[in-house]
Amino acid sequence: MRIAVIGAGGVGGYFGGKLALAGHDVTFVARGRQLEALRARGLRIETAGTTLSVPTQGAVEDIAAVGPADVTMLCVKLWDVEPTAPRLAPLVRDGGVVIPFQNGVESHEVLRRILGPRHVLGGIAYIAATLREPGVVAQTGSMARLVVGAFEPEQAPRAEAFAAVCGGAGIDCSVAPDVRVALWSKYVFLAALSGCTSLARQPVGVIRSDPDLRATMAAAMHEIVAVAHAQGVLLPEGFVARQLAFLDGLPAEMRSSMQNDLAAGSRLEAPWLAGGVARMGRAAGVPTPVNSTIYAAMKPYVDGTVVKDR
Repeated sequence: MRIAVIGAGGVGGYFGGKLALAGHDVTFVARGRQLEALRARGLRIETAGTTLSVPTQGAVEDIAAVGPADVTMLCVKLWDVEPTAPRLAPLVRDGGVVIPFQNGVESHEVLRRILGPRHVLGGIAYIAATLREPGVVAQTGSMARLVVGAFEPEQAPRAEAFAAVCGGAGIDCSVAPDVRVALWSKYVFLAALSGCTSLARQPVGVIRSDPDLRATMAAAMHEIVAVAHAQGVLLPEGFVARQLAFLDGLPAEMRSSMQNDLAAGSRLEAPWLAGGVARMGRAAGVPTPVNSTIYAAMKPYVDGTVVKDR
């Protein structure tokens, strides 16, 4: 399968690297020091106490240099989705599909609007992986799986084909019977966790053990479930309780990626996480006071800098 990976960070580097090692024609699109490292030394994936070496000397900076692909894995940050989307048109001109692997629930809508519905599948990545240094992806923990799915029935064979390719590459990849439910299921937990850990500047253990912070996390999730229902996505009864039980099983020292970005002074995805909940809630007439407050507190930091008093 001919695969393009746009964004060779933790998600794109890990899963794209595994697909390349399985013999698929994978082209990585990267920039800056990451591109230089991929061209000079290839990609290294540190996982489960071993290091995998992936030849990536053919990595490119310009998407236009990729050409048509069967599957394009879009692994850029949320703020790069809309400006990147029009540049993906040549990659899908022969019937290919784009699968976005971002944290929110809006990337696929942007891509469907710009590229056309038949060219976009839904995708969810579950992995803790970061760039330890340019050209080196470090996976932490044992979780590494993908979920894909079709928005239209006629797309189902494309989702199943990609899942089969992933399985052959040793990647745990399943096909969701309802990909919108799968997307929102992750979003409920991720948006609430990223917001609460970032707001409190504390890891998971503190969030779940402090009664007030735990209640805040639960309230944030209930709001997101209500927004999902307003969007026509019906999550099952007791969903929030099960997410809190999942929270209790996570390592106490775990921090959300947005919390790490906040500590590093990096740009934040808050406008599409708590901010996205607040925006979609307003549009649907659903109150979201907890998520709106979290987003308000994060706004001075979203560009990686603190707004100074004037």
